[in-house]
Amino acid sequence: MRRGIKRLALTMMLVGAVGAGALLWLQRPFAAEAARPPQAGDMRQFNLLDAPRPAPEAAFTDVAGREISLADFRGKLILLNLWATWCGPCVEEMPSLDRLQAKLGGQGFEVLAVSSDRAGAKVVQPFLAKLGLADLKAYLDPKSKVNHAFGVRGLPTSILIDSEGRELGRYEGAAKWDAPETIAFLKHFMPAPPQDPLVKTSG
Repeated sequence: MRRGIKRLALTMMLVGAVGAGALLWLQRPFAAEAARPPQAGDMRQFNLLDAPRPAPEAAFTDVAGREISLADFRGKLILLNLWATWCGPCVEEMPSLDRLQAKLGGQGFEVLAVSSDRAGAKVVQPFLAKLGLADLKAYLDPKSKVNHAFGVRGLPTSILIDSEGRELGRYEGAAKWDAPETIAFLKHFMPAPPQDPLVKTSG
């Protein structure tokens, strides 16, 4: 009698395990789909890599001539925008990049607009001022070292780099960077904000 009860219990356990495994297998495609970023609007043309890859640490400068690298922004999601004042599509998208920086810029996100103009700050700063771009900082790469390091094929090119310094993908051409669909896409990759420590109260 006892052996029969044990066999019945073992059979029920095996059936339950198989059923749970089958349920997990069925849920896998849905979980993978939920993990994908929303790609709508211009972001349908964003070339997302199958797996992140380390971004090269090519240096550039600010308008004061101080050397800067991507490592200085580690911990943030970076949109590295490579552009020039003589590039028509670059000029077209700059205001939307400025608005994007105003909306998302801060502890978890930064737009790095790096100009490859050979004349450097003396043409870039007046250009940004003329367009009234108040939130974008000017960064300079007159020898196009960053462009070469990333294998850029043309301007503008915008490269998304995660908080660990890895390239997630890139967009070639001008985009509406402050569009709701674009912001939703970028927020998918932004690091979670740090939580406030629990405040203990005396009882």
